[in-house]
Amino acid sequence: MSKGAFQTSREIFENPIWTDVVKFRIFFYIYGNAVFAKEGVTIAGIHLKRGQYLRSYRNLQNDLAYMEKRAFKQYSLHTIKNKIDQLVKEGRIKIESTDYGTLFTVLNYEEYQGFERYEKNLSEQQRNSNGTASEQQRNNNKNDKNVKNDKNNNPRNRKKRVYDDNDPNKKLAILLFKSISKNQNIKEPDFDKWANTIRLTIEADKRTGKEVQDMIVWATSHDFWAGVVLSPSSLRRNFNTMQAQMNSRKNTTGNKLQNTGSDEYDDLGF
Repeated sequence: MSKGAFQTSREIFENPIWTDVVKFRIFFYIYGNAVFAKEGVTIAGIHLKRGQYLRSYRNLQNDLAYMEKRAFKQYSLHTIKNKIDQLVKEGRIKIESTDYGTLFTVLNYEEYQGFERYEKNLSEQQRNSNGTASEQQRNNNKNDKNVKNDKNNNPRNRKKRVYDDNDPNKKLAILLFKSISKNQNIKEPDFDKWANTIRLTIEADKRTGKEVQDMIVWATSHDFWAGVVLSPSSLRRNFNTMQAQMNSRKNTTGNKLQNTGSDEYDDLGF
C-alpha cells in the first residue's frame, strides 16, 4: 500500500455512496491508493497516471477483509465485481484489464482532491496579508471623501440585488431548490442570492439559460452529482466537469435529457 496522504471533501458525507457501506469502502480504497504524483509512476512496466490504481480483484478481496464477531470475513468476488460495475455505471471510475490485474482510473480525481482550489484561496489570503507599512500609512492618510467612497464601494455595504419572481434567474433558482428537495431535506434558501449566482453562471461563464436549466435537471437526477450539487455555487463550480460527463453519456447512449413532465420551468423561455 502506498504511504503518504490524500485529501477529500466533506461533501462525501452528503453523497448517496455514503449509505452503501461495501461500495463506499471499495471506492474509497481505490481512490485513496490511486497515484497522486502528477507525473505518475511506473509499476510492473505499466505507467500509471495520476488518479490510477493497479490491483487484482483477488487482492482487493484480501485488502477489504473485516472483523465481525472475532472472525475475519471477506466480501465475495461476485459482490466486489458487482459494486465495481455500479461505480463504473455511476461515472466514478473506469476499469481496464491488464496482465497484472485491473487498472482502475478514478474519474474527476482532480475535483475530489481540490488542492488547486484551496491553494488559490491560501495564496489570495497571503497576498492580502502582505501589505507594506508604507501602504498601510497611505491608507491611513486618505481623506474623508475617499473613506466615504471606500465604504460605498464595499460589497458588504452595497444594496442587495432583488430579483422579480418572473426573472428567469430566479425561476432557475427555484427550479434548482425544488429539484434538490426531491432527494435532500434542505432549508429554503435566499432565492435572491441564489438567483444572483445563477446570473453569474450565465453572464460571466458565457452559458445560456437553457444550458443551465438542462444541467440542473441532469445533475439533480444523477446518482453521484445529486449529492454534490446542493446550491448554485456547487452547480457553477462543477459545471464543466458535469457537462463533459453529460455530453459523453449522450454520445454513448444517444439519449437526450429526460423530460420530467413538470411545468415548473417549461415557461422559462430558454
